Amino acid sequence: MGNSLKTQSSSNFSCCYSCRQPEIPSHERNNRRKMNQLQALLNDSLIRTKHVENAAIINIKERKVCASTFGFNVPPENALNLISTFYKNLLQVRRGGLCFKEKYYKCVRADEHSIYLQNPDGGLIVVKTKAFILVATYRVGMYPSVCVEAVEKLEKMLAVYFDCPGGPENLYVKEVMKPQPGEGEVLVKVSASALNRADIVQRRGKYPPPKGASDILGLEAAGSVAGFGPGCKGRWKIGDAVMALLSGGGQAEYVTVPEGYLMPIPNDMTFIQAAAIPEAWLTAFQLLHFVGKIQKGERVLIHAGASGVGIAAIQLVRLAKAVPIVTAGTQEKLKAAANAGAAAGFNYKSEDFSEKVLEFTQGAGVDIILDCVGGSYWEKNLSCLSTDGRWIVYGLLGGGEVHGDLLARLLSKRGSIHTSLLRSRDKEYKEWLVKAFTEDVLPYFSRGASPHLETLVDSIYPLHGIAEAHRLMEENKNIGKIVIEMPASS
Repeated sequence: MGNSLKTQSSSNFSCCYSCRQPEIPSHERNNRRKMNQLQALLNDSLIRTKHVENAAIINIKERKVCASTFGFNVPPENALNLISTFYKNLLQVRRGGLCFKEKYYKCVRADEHSIYLQNPDGGLIVVKTKAFILVATYRVGMYPSVCVEAVEKLEKMLAVYFDCPGGPENLYVKEVMKPQPGEGEVLVKVSASALNRADIVQRRGKYPPPKGASDILGLEAAGSVAGFGPGCKGRWKIGDAVMALLSGGGQAEYVTVPEGYLMPIPNDMTFIQAAAIPEAWLTAFQLLHFVGKIQKGERVLIHAGASGVGIAAIQLVRLAKAVPIVTAGTQEKLKAAANAGAAAGFNYKSEDFSEKVLEFTQGAGVDIILDCVGGSYWEKNLSCLSTDGRWIVYGLLGGGEVHGDLLARLLSKRGSIHTSLLRSRDKEYKEWLVKAFTEDVLPYFSRGASPHLETLVDSIYPLHGIAEAHRLMEENKNIGKIVIEMPASS
């Protein structure tokens, strides 16, 4: 049978396949899934590669072995002794060695994370994470140092999850395996993330993540560099303060990011402020420059002017020496847009924004429309679109259906419709976008820059308050970004 794997409790459920299986409680099913993950790690990372002879994983909280290679039985007293070694007796082990399974091992090297021991027959390595201790025996010619990398995969983190699509009440925080950076990826320890409309739609089951992306919510994050995958080009070092554009995974304690998606956080900016930048500002920058080809002096109509993208777009239009005009649903939101630099603002609930825009522009209309609403605005948008204007649709909050002669009216103005989604863009495009933004826009966030760009944070929620954060966004009450802060102990 060789070094196949088993869980400590697997025998409790063994029976003939034809027999009626006992109903397994949900917590036991979760435990089994965890055990399968642990077993797969032991088998794939250590045993098949012949880096160690035998291995076992000890759950520190439960104070017992939870997975092991076949036939490698660790006595309970040995498991407790290894836990105690890291928390109480490390100095004693350094000086006097350790007894394990009735064999004495001399200490070669020991610190708070790993212990290397040897005797004439072979060696013993013990590696600790927050939740687990991995203990493994090895023979001469084996390379047990791989255990250190392998055991890092056991580390857990907190992340936002939902088991089935629906309302905010379906959201919860659960413990999952910490991701490991792949080729060209950087591991980021997240301090703060931010909420986007895409998170709401994904939670409802209508916007799945792109192929290969994390199914954890979160399209942006700010934090510090915690590790590297193979093939990174050395642009960053451990501890660097960074913010990142993501395809998913930001609402967790750790996230892996392609190296080219990272941006430095200005020295005088907090993680909370930085978390409000990547998705909103890169979206606005892309719509205006990559899609809309904004020119000096042009007039730009920005719907949802007090949203994260709206506040960013206002300032970026000003930076391009163009004229931002906004719509919003309350006077408070219009005031926030004006404070950000909007030249004019109109309440779409109480007035016809198309008439007001034409009045403000003296009948000329706007050259660019940034539209996250869609179908319900099509007639008013066309009414205030200038000749040769560009109408850019990047959301469908008002639905996707259009009833009427849209094409004839668009043709009469020689207008063009563009659609754009950032999340599904390919890696090269996103890296190009991040590079352009970092070079052309990011310096204006630094203190003393003129003009000076600023993020607008509406509110800050703890990770465990994620459901309340979603409710706030669904009620359209936020002005600026809703930021999600990771637990201080993470």
